[in-house]
Amino acid sequence: MTFPRILRPLSVLAMLLLGAGGPASAAAASTAPSAWTVGTPIVTYWCGPALSETVVAQMAEGGWNVLWCGPNDLDLLARHRLRGQLTDPLLSPATLDDAAQREKLDALIARVRNHPALYAYYLRDEPNAKDFPALGRLVAYLRERDPAHLAYINLFPTYATNEQLGNKGDVVTAYREHLRQYIDLVRPALISYDHYQFSTRGDNDQYFLNLALIRQASLDAGLPFLNIVQACTWTPSMRVPTPDEMRYLVHTTLAYGAQGISYYVYQCANHTGGIAGADGSPTGLYEALRTLNREFAAIAAQLQPLRSLGVYHAGMAPRGTEPLPEKAAFRLDPPISAIAYQPPERVRGVVIGLFGTTATRKAAEPTHAMVVNLDYAASRDVGIRGPGALEIFDPLGAQWMPVRGRRAEVRLPQGGGCLLRVKP
Repeated sequence: MTFPRILRPLSVLAMLLLGAGGPASAAAASTAPSAWTVGTPIVTYWCGPALSETVVAQMAEGGWNVLWCGPNDLDLLARHRLRGQLTDPLLSPATLDDAAQREKLDALIARVRNHPALYAYYLRDEPNAKDFPALGRLVAYLRERDPAHLAYINLFPTYATNEQLGNKGDVVTAYREHLRQYIDLVRPALISYDHYQFSTRGDNDQYFLNLALIRQASLDAGLPFLNIVQACTWTPSMRVPTPDEMRYLVHTTLAYGAQGISYYVYQCANHTGGIAGADGSPTGLYEALRTLNREFAAIAAQLQPLRSLGVYHAGMAPRGTEPLPEKAAFRLDPPISAIAYQPPERVRGVVIGLFGTTATRKAAEPTHAMVVNLDYAASRDVGIRGPGALEIFDPLGAQWMPVRGRRAEVRLPQGGGCLLRVKP
C-alpha cells in the first residue's frame, strides 16, 4: 500500500475498491453526453493480449478501466463494467476518400455508438505534422456522427527528431509548434503522448520537460491529457522499471494534472517486462499497479474539477522545471535545499503540483497540493504547510482525513505522493 504514512496517529482507513467507471447496461446509452468527457479518470495500456473472460477479469481486478477492443468485444467489456477503445482498419483518414469504405465506416459507427461499453475510437500513433489536416478531417467526421465518444490519437515525445515531428527548431521550439499545429488542425478532445525515460545508463533528462510542455498546452487549449509511461524494455538500451519507479511515474503524472495514464506495454511480443507474461500470468508490475491504478483514478477524480495552477520542484531541478516560490500557498516546512543535478542520474527532491478553482476567493488561489517524493530509491519525510487547516486524502478509502492544523508531516515511500487540501 503506497498511501503515505502521516507522522501522527490516525484512525484505521476503510478500504474501498474504486469502480472502474463506464456504464454496465444499455440503459446508460440514453443518458450519454452530447460531447465526450473523461468521466472516470483513464487507466489503460498500450499493446495487450486478445480479450477473453480471463484476460478482462485480470485487467478489471488490476484497476485498468479502458481496454483496447474490437466491435465484438464490447458486450464482454460491459459485463465487467469496463470501457472500450475501438480499433478497426476503417478508422483511417483514407476511408473518407473512398465512398464504399466511408459507407462501411458509417455502418460501424451506427453499430457501436450506442453501446454502453464504447469509450473511444483509436485513430493513429505518433503522426507527423503533415498528417494533421487529414486526421482533423477524420476527427470532425467522427465527432459529427458520434460526439459522445473520443477520437484517440497519440503524439510523439520531446526526444522525437524534427523529421519525425515534421517541425523545425530546437527541442522546445519544434515540440511546442508540433503541439500548436496538432491542437489547431486536429481539434482533439484529449492530448495523449508517450515518454520513456528509463535507460540502462540512467534516466532520460526530458521527462519533466515533456510533462511541462504537455501540461501547458492542455491548459491553454482547455483539454485533459494522458501520459503513456514505460513498463517494459524492447531494446538493450532500455531497462524494465521497478515497482517503485512505477509509483514515481504514476504520482508525478498526477502532480502535473493528467486525467489519464497508460502503460507501455501490458503484454507484447519482443518486449520484456510489462504487466503480464507471454502465458498471461501477472508480473511484479501488475501486483504493484493493482494498487497504484486505484490511487491514480481516485486522486485524479478529486483533481478533475480543479485547474492546475503551478508545478514546482525542490531539490534537484531537471530541465523544464520551476523552483518552488518562497511565498507559495503550500510550501515545504522545513524547506529542501537545492541539489546539483547531473543527468542521467535519478532525480531527488520533491515536486508540488498546486490546484484550485476560480470559485475560490481569489481567482488563482490554490486549495489542493499533490506532493511527490521524486526519489524512487528512498522514502522521505516531508513537512507541508498550507494556507489553512489541512486534510489529507486516502485514495483507497476514498475519504479526506483531518491533519490538525496548517502543517502536515508525511512519510512518502519511494516515488510516492499524497494529495492535501485546505479544509472546506
